[in-house]
Amino acid sequence: MTIDEMRDRKRELGYSYKQLSEKSGVPLGTIQKIFNGETKSPRHDTLVMLQRVLAPSANGVSPQFSISDEGRGGMLCEEPAFIFGGGKKVDLEHFNGKRQGEYSLEDYEMLPDDVRVELIDGYFYYLESPSMRHQLIIGELYAQIRNFIRGNKGRCIPFMAPADVQLDKDDKTILQPDVFIVCDPDKVTEKRIYGNPDFVVEILSPSTSRKDRFIKAKKYKYAGVKEFWLVDPRKKNVIVYSFDENDDDDITIYGFDDNIPIGVYEGKLQIDFNDIAEYVDSVCGPIE
Repeated sequence: MTIDEMRDRKRELGYSYKQLSEKSGVPLGTIQKIFNGETKSPRHDTLVMLQRVLAPSANGVSPQFSISDEGRGGMLCEEPAFIFGGGKKVDLEHFNGKRQGEYSLEDYEMLPDDVRVELIDGYFYYLESPSMRHQLIIGELYAQIRNFIRGNKGRCIPFMAPADVQLDKDDKTILQPDVFIVCDPDKVTEKRIYGNPDFVVEILSPSTSRKDRFIKAKKYKYAGVKEFWLVDPRKKNVIVYSFDENDDDDITIYGFDDNIPIGVYEGKLQIDFNDIAEYVDSVCGPIE
Protein backbone atom coordinates (compact mmCIF):
# COMPACT_ATOMS: atom_id res chain seq x y z
CA MET A 1 0.00 0.00 0.00
CA THR A 2 1.11 3.56 -0.69
CA ILE A 3 0.91 6.22 2.01
CA ASP A 4 -2.15 7.71 0.30
CA GLU A 5 -3.85 4.29 0.28
CA MET A 6 -3.09 3.79 3.97
CA ARG A 7 -4.44 7.26 4.72
CA ASP A 8 -7.65 6.48 2.80
CA ARG A 9 -7.96 3.09 4.48
CA LYS A 10 -7.52 4.64 7.94
CA ARG A 11 -10.33 7.08 7.14
CA GLU A 12 -12.50 4.23 5.78
CA LEU A 13 -12.05 2.20 8.98
CA GLY A 14 -12.65 5.26 11.15
CA TYR A 15 -9.42 4.86 13.11
CA SER A 16 -7.94 7.78 14.99
CA TYR A 17 -4.15 8.16 15.03
CA LYS A 18 -4.18 6.89 18.61
CA GLN A 19 -6.21 3.78 17.70
CA LEU A 20 -3.94 3.03 14.75
CA SER A 21 -0.91 3.39 17.02
CA GLU A 22 -2.39 0.96 19.56
CA LYS A 23 -3.31 -1.60 16.90
CA SER A 24 -0.05 -1.44 14.94
CA GLY A 25 2.52 -0.82 17.67
CA VAL A 26 3.92 2.17 15.75
CA PRO A 27 4.50 5.25 17.97
CA LEU A 28 1.79 7.89 17.67
CA GLY A 29 4.21 10.65 16.68
CA THR A 30 5.73 8.48 13.94
CA ILE A 31 2.31 7.79 12.41
CA GLN A 32 1.40 11.47 12.45
CA LYS A 33 4.65 12.44 10.73
CA ILE A 34 4.19 9.78 8.03
CA PHE A 35 0.57 10.66 7.29
CA ASN A 36 1.24 14.41 7.41
CA GLY A 37 4.10 14.05 4.93
CA GLU A 38 6.86 15.13 7.31
CA THR A 39 8.60 11.75 6.98
CA LYS A 40 9.39 11.27 3.30
CA SER A 41 10.98 7.81 3.50
CA PRO A 42 9.43 5.75 6.34
CA ARG A 43 11.27 2.65 7.51
CA HIS A 44 10.27 -0.58 5.86
CA ASP A 45 9.38 -2.26 9.16
CA THR A 46 7.15 0.69 10.09
CA LEU A 47 5.23 0.41 6.81
CA VAL A 48 4.82 -3.34 7.29
CA MET A 49 3.39 -2.81 10.79
CA LEU A 50 0.90 -0.26 9.48
CA GLN A 51 -0.09 -2.39 6.51
CA ARG A 52 -0.74 -5.36 8.77
CA VAL A 53 -3.57 -3.32 10.28
CA LEU A 54 -4.79 -1.38 7.25
CA ALA A 55 -4.45 -3.71 4.25
CA PRO A 56 -7.85 -5.19 3.35
CA SER A 57 -8.16 -8.90 2.63
CA ALA A 58 -10.40 -10.42 -0.01
CA ASN A 59 -13.35 -10.48 2.41
CA GLY A 60 -12.81 -6.93 3.60
CA VAL A 61 -11.14 -7.85 6.88
CA SER A 62 -7.56 -6.86 7.62
CA PRO A 63 -5.28 -9.92 7.32
CA GLN A 64 -3.56 -11.27 10.40
CA PHE A 65 0.08 -12.29 10.41
CA SER A 66 2.44 -14.33 12.49
CA ILE A 67 5.90 -12.77 12.54
CA SER A 68 8.67 -14.67 14.26
CA ASP A 69 11.00 -13.09 16.81
CA GLU A 70 13.87 -13.20 14.32
CA GLY A 71 12.02 -10.72 12.12
CA ARG A 72 11.27 -13.25 9.42
CA GLY A 73 8.02 -13.30 7.49
CA GLY A 74 5.23 -15.48 8.80
CA MET A 75 2.20 -16.97 7.11
CA LEU A 76 -1.23 -15.54 6.45
CA CYS A 77 -3.60 -17.20 8.88
CA GLU A 78 -6.22 -17.69 6.20
CA GLU A 79 -3.87 -19.47 3.78
CA PRO A 80 -5.86 -22.25 2.00
CA ALA A 81 -5.32 -25.80 3.22
CA PHE A 82 -4.83 -27.19 -0.29
CA ILE A 83 -2.64 -26.34 -3.25
CA PHE A 84 -3.49 -27.24 -6.81
CA GLY A 85 -1.42 -27.74 -9.93
CA GLY A 86 -2.12 -29.38 -13.27
CA GLY A 87 -5.42 -30.73 -11.98
CA LYS A 88 -3.76 -32.39 -8.99
CA LYS A 89 -4.53 -31.72 -5.35
CA VAL A 90 -2.08 -31.94 -2.48
CA ASP A 91 -3.30 -31.84 1.10
CA LEU A 92 -0.74 -29.69 2.87
CA GLU A 93 -1.87 -30.70 6.32
CA HIS A 94 -0.91 -34.31 5.67
CA PHE A 95 1.77 -34.21 2.98
CA ASN A 96 4.66 -36.46 4.09
CA GLY A 97 2.91 -36.72 7.45
CA LYS A 98 3.71 -33.09 8.27
CA ARG A 99 1.77 -29.89 8.83
CA GLN A 100 2.21 -26.31 7.65
CA GLY A 101 5.27 -24.80 9.32
CA GLU A 102 7.09 -28.15 9.43
CA TYR A 103 8.01 -28.49 5.76
CA SER A 104 11.58 -28.51 4.49
CA LEU A 105 13.58 -28.60 1.27
CA GLU A 106 13.20 -32.39 1.24
CA ASP A 107 9.40 -32.06 1.17
CA TYR A 108 9.59 -29.33 -1.47
CA GLU A 109 11.56 -31.60 -3.77
CA MET A 110 9.08 -34.45 -3.30
CA LEU A 111 6.09 -32.44 -4.56
CA PRO A 112 4.77 -33.38 -8.03
CA ASP A 113 6.45 -31.46 -10.84
CA ASP A 114 3.21 -29.76 -11.87
CA VAL A 115 2.52 -28.38 -8.38
CA ARG A 116 4.13 -24.93 -8.11
CA VAL A 117 4.76 -23.54 -4.64
CA GLU A 118 7.18 -21.41 -2.68
CA LEU A 119 8.49 -22.60 0.68
CA ILE A 120 8.76 -19.84 3.31
CA ASP A 121 9.86 -20.64 6.85
CA GLY A 122 8.41 -24.15 6.61
CA TYR A 123 5.10 -23.08 5.02
CA PHE A 124 4.01 -23.87 1.46
CA TYR A 125 2.47 -21.05 -0.59
CA TYR A 126 0.72 -21.95 -3.82
CA LEU A 127 1.86 -20.17 -7.01
CA GLU A 128 -0.93 -19.64 -9.52
CA SER A 129 -0.18 -19.65 -13.23
CA PRO A 130 0.85 -16.08 -14.13
CA SER A 131 -1.15 -13.99 -16.57
CA MET A 132 0.20 -13.16 -20.03
CA ARG A 133 0.59 -9.53 -18.93
CA HIS A 134 2.63 -10.65 -15.93
CA GLN A 135 4.91 -12.77 -18.12
CA LEU A 136 5.38 -10.07 -20.73
CA ILE A 137 6.43 -7.55 -18.07
CA ILE A 138 8.92 -10.03 -16.65
CA GLY A 139 10.38 -10.75 -20.08
CA GLU A 140 10.72 -7.09 -21.09
CA LEU A 141 12.23 -6.11 -17.74
CA TYR A 142 14.67 -9.01 -17.87
CA ALA A 143 15.65 -8.07 -21.44
CA GLN A 144 16.56 -4.49 -20.47
CA ILE A 145 18.65 -5.72 -17.54
CA ARG A 146 20.33 -8.49 -19.53
CA ASN A 147 21.17 -6.22 -22.47
CA PHE A 148 22.81 -3.69 -20.15
CA ILE A 149 24.86 -6.29 -18.29
CA ARG A 150 25.98 -8.10 -21.43
CA GLY A 151 26.65 -4.84 -23.27
CA ASN A 152 28.93 -3.69 -20.46
CA LYS A 153 30.52 -7.11 -19.98
CA GLY A 154 29.31 -7.17 -16.37
CA ARG A 155 29.93 -10.10 -14.06
CA CYS A 156 26.46 -10.02 -12.45
CA ILE A 157 23.92 -12.55 -13.71
CA PRO A 158 20.24 -11.77 -14.34
CA PHE A 159 17.54 -14.42 -13.85
CA MET A 160 13.78 -14.63 -14.23
CA ALA A 161 11.15 -17.00 -12.86
CA PRO A 162 10.88 -19.88 -12.51
CA ALA A 163 14.26 -20.22 -10.80
CA ASP A 164 14.69 -21.49 -7.25
CA VAL A 165 16.45 -19.32 -4.65
CA GLN A 166 17.48 -20.97 -1.38
CA LEU A 167 17.36 -17.55 0.25
CA ASP A 168 18.54 -18.18 3.83
CA LYS A 169 20.89 -21.05 2.96
CA ASP A 170 18.77 -23.29 5.18
CA ASP A 171 16.23 -25.99 4.31
CA LYS A 172 13.10 -23.99 5.23
CA THR A 173 12.81 -21.38 2.46
CA ILE A 174 12.79 -21.64 -1.35
CA LEU A 175 11.53 -18.62 -3.32
CA GLN A 176 11.00 -17.93 -7.01
CA PRO A 177 11.40 -14.16 -7.57
CA ASP A 178 10.03 -12.78 -10.84
CA VAL A 179 13.31 -11.10 -11.84
CA PHE A 180 16.58 -10.93 -9.91
CA ILE A 181 20.29 -10.25 -10.20
CA VAL A 182 23.09 -12.25 -8.57
CA CYS A 183 26.52 -10.62 -8.50
CA ASP A 184 28.38 -13.46 -6.76
CA PRO A 185 28.75 -16.33 -9.27
CA ASP A 186 29.63 -18.73 -6.44
CA LYS A 187 25.95 -18.59 -5.38
CA VAL A 188 24.84 -20.03 -8.72
CA THR A 189 24.55 -23.82 -8.73
CA GLU A 190 23.12 -26.17 -11.34
CA LYS A 191 19.93 -26.62 -9.34
CA ARG A 192 19.28 -23.26 -7.66
CA ILE A 193 20.71 -20.04 -6.26
CA TYR A 194 22.24 -20.69 -2.86
CA GLY A 195 21.94 -17.46 -0.89
CA ASN A 196 20.53 -14.00 -1.43
CA PRO A 197 20.36 -12.15 -4.77
CA ASP A 198 21.55 -8.55 -4.82
CA PHE A 199 18.45 -7.19 -6.59
CA VAL A 200 14.90 -8.58 -6.71
CA VAL A 201 11.70 -7.58 -8.54
CA GLU A 202 8.22 -8.94 -7.86
CA ILE A 203 5.32 -8.13 -10.20
CA LEU A 204 2.16 -7.70 -8.13
CA SER A 205 -1.02 -9.59 -8.96
CA PRO A 206 -4.26 -9.95 -6.97
CA SER A 207 -3.28 -13.43 -5.80
CA THR A 208 0.28 -12.55 -4.69
CA SER A 209 0.03 -8.92 -3.54
CA ARG A 210 -0.20 -9.53 0.22
CA LYS A 211 2.52 -12.17 0.21
CA ASP A 212 4.89 -10.02 -1.87
CA ARG A 213 4.28 -6.83 0.13
CA PHE A 214 4.45 -8.25 3.64
CA ILE A 215 6.09 -11.66 3.80
CA LYS A 216 8.57 -11.75 0.94
CA ALA A 217 9.67 -8.12 1.38
CA LYS A 218 10.69 -8.88 4.95
CA LYS A 219 12.41 -12.11 3.95
CA TYR A 220 14.45 -10.34 1.27
CA LYS A 221 15.47 -7.55 3.64
CA TYR A 222 16.76 -9.80 6.40
CA ALA A 223 18.43 -12.20 3.97
CA GLY A 224 20.66 -9.38 2.68
CA VAL A 225 19.00 -8.34 -0.59
CA LYS A 226 20.20 -4.79 -1.31
CA GLU A 227 17.32 -3.58 -3.45
CA PHE A 228 13.73 -4.77 -3.87
CA TRP A 229 11.14 -3.55 -6.38
CA LEU A 230 7.38 -4.05 -6.23
CA VAL A 231 5.85 -3.40 -9.65
CA ASP A 232 2.11 -2.69 -9.71
CA PRO A 233 0.78 -2.93 -13.31
CA ARG A 234 -2.69 -1.69 -12.33
CA LYS A 235 -1.51 1.45 -10.55
CA LYS A 236 1.40 1.82 -12.97
CA ASN A 237 3.92 2.44 -10.23
CA VAL A 238 7.05 0.87 -8.78
CA ILE A 239 7.93 0.91 -5.08
CA VAL A 240 11.70 0.74 -4.66
CA TYR A 241 13.11 -0.44 -1.33
CA SER A 242 16.81 0.19 -0.76
CA PHE A 243 17.49 -1.95 2.29
CA ASP A 244 20.04 -0.89 4.88
CA GLU A 245 21.57 -3.22 7.45
CA ASN A 246 21.01 -0.54 10.12
CA ASP A 247 17.26 -0.43 9.29
CA ASP A 248 17.67 2.99 7.72
CA ASP A 249 15.79 1.86 4.61
CA ASP A 250 15.05 4.20 1.73
CA ILE A 251 11.66 3.83 0.03
CA THR A 252 10.82 5.61 -3.23
CA ILE A 253 7.68 5.38 -5.34
CA TYR A 254 8.05 5.90 -9.10
CA GLY A 255 5.45 6.08 -11.85
CA PHE A 256 5.77 4.19 -15.12
CA ASP A 257 6.55 7.55 -16.78
CA ASP A 258 9.85 7.66 -14.87
CA ASN A 259 13.10 6.07 -15.94
CA ILE A 260 13.85 4.10 -12.79
CA PRO A 261 17.51 3.64 -11.78
CA ILE A 262 18.77 0.34 -10.40
CA GLY A 263 20.85 1.20 -7.37
CA VAL A 264 23.09 -1.85 -7.76
CA TYR A 265 24.50 -0.10 -10.84
CA GLU A 266 24.59 3.36 -9.22
CA GLY A 267 21.88 4.62 -11.57
CA LYS A 268 23.77 3.80 -14.78
CA LEU A 269 21.09 1.22 -15.62
CA GLN A 270 17.64 2.78 -15.81
CA ILE A 271 14.48 0.85 -16.61
CA ASP A 272 12.05 2.44 -19.07
CA PHE A 273 8.72 1.17 -17.73
CA ASN A 274 6.77 3.45 -20.05
CA ASP A 275 8.22 1.52 -23.00
CA ILE A 276 7.40 -1.77 -21.29
CA ALA A 277 3.83 -0.68 -20.49
CA GLU A 278 3.18 0.55 -24.04
CA TYR A 279 4.40 -2.73 -25.52
CA VAL A 280 2.44 -4.89 -23.05
CA ASP A 281 -0.74 -2.84 -23.56
CA SER A 282 -0.34 -3.20 -27.34
CA VAL A 283 -0.40 -6.98 -26.90
CA CYS A 284 -2.86 -7.44 -24.03
CA GLY A 285 -4.84 -4.21 -24.21
CA PRO A 286 -4.93 -1.60 -21.42
CA ILE A 287 -6.01 -2.63 -17.93
CA GLU A 288 -9.59 -1.56 -17.32
